[in-house]
Amino acid sequence: MNKITIAPDSPIMAKDFVFGVATAAFQIEGAADLREPCIWDTFCAEPGRIKDGSNGLEACDHLHRWQQDVELIAGLGVDAYRLSVSWGRVMYRDGSVNQAGLDFYIQLLNALKARGIKAFVTLYHWDLPQYLQDEGGWLNRITAYKFARYAEVISQAFGDRVYSYATLNEPFCSAYLGNEAGIHAPGVQNRQWGRQVAHHLLLAHGLALQVLRKNAPGAKNGIVLNFSPCHAASDSAADQRAADMANQYHNHWYIQPLFEGRYPDLLQQLPAAESPTIAPGDMEIIATPLDFLGVNYYTRTVYRANSKGWFSDVPPTAPPLTDMGWEIYPQGLTDILLELKQRYPLPPIYITENGAAFPDQLAQGQICDDARVAYYQQHLQATAEAITAGVPVKGYFAWSLLDNFEWAEGYAKRFGIVYVDYQTQQRTLKHSAIALRELFASRR
Repeated sequence: MNKITIAPDSPIMAKDFVFGVATAAFQIEGAADLREPCIWDTFCAEPGRIKDGSNGLEACDHLHRWQQDVELIAGLGVDAYRLSVSWGRVMYRDGSVNQAGLDFYIQLLNALKARGIKAFVTLYHWDLPQYLQDEGGWLNRITAYKFARYAEVISQAFGDRVYSYATLNEPFCSAYLGNEAGIHAPGVQNRQWGRQVAHHLLLAHGLALQVLRKNAPGAKNGIVLNFSPCHAASDSAADQRAADMANQYHNHWYIQPLFEGRYPDLLQQLPAAESPTIAPGDMEIIATPLDFLGVNYYTRTVYRANSKGWFSDVPPTAPPLTDMGWEIYPQGLTDILLELKQRYPLPPIYITENGAAFPDQLAQGQICDDARVAYYQQHLQATAEAITAGVPVKGYFAWSLLDNFEWAEGYAKRFGIVYVDYQTQQRTLKHSAIALRELFASRR
């Protein structure tokens, strides 16, 4: 069995460095009958949207098996667990609170606290209640204020049980994949909508951050953004420019407003009809100071210029690739962290997601996922290199704890360090989980 070998004097082996595992509500909870429907339920029900035709109605049945899963988490020896709250599980259409849903999370948080595991709670991981989508979803500015109200309910109910709150997970995915490219829920293809949704999401973040500051002053409050270094397909000036435009559009669009109170210069190149409407005071709210920034990293992206004067991505073909078809490029994690450090006055950073899907097979009770062990080895080294270069990275979360519902891919892709048999809901540690467990234990 392959091991993850990190030098004892590496910065990520320091006692105060946080190691954790991460999940998201819709991907694991199931028990859809005990919450309001969300946009992903609707999306899953539309033919052709999900590759294997599946849904999140049962998923990993975590809602009923959470005690077993907490024991699993504790058994890995992690310092922290990152989870998300399902908005529709805790709040009804009329704005009242679903106490049973709230109690589920409170019990979970109490169990984590009893085991000395820090809770990193994400308020929004893409599962907008359908009743809000029916009123326009994130295209409707009012949704940002409803999100602040939701943050109020959660932060008051959870009290001091939460070590860290993230307002949003990857607003790029909600805005671009969901409302511009149409490959995630709600499945809209409209650039103007995508840009407006991005703005309302960031406004929601700022409003909620102010609520969290008031109600949870002892917690670390921030946001989680995803990043991919944008490389040019060639040395040509056109491709170099295309990569720079993609970097502004996909990466800096979501972080620059947080630190500089403005969108990238690329905004000026968009036609007026495709630019977001920004109300006075919005950018000041969005730029509310952060206690931390969560960085999700999986791969790099390569771009070339297209005939419209815009950019097109060039899918990777050369191995090694993950089961998602993504290039394994650990240097990109170091590169993006250094780019962010150069550009912005960064707060403490947590790598809130990093991991890979591989075609795992259960054989004689074991899952030999050596490629994933190697992936973690390389990306933990890349994290350490960034810290040595001065990036304030304080923790690292493996994505994901469990195999789960992988959005538009359904259950066909396995990201977990724990294998889930979806027929029996049996959980089995993969070799990657055992390797990480040994790494975490070696610090002590």
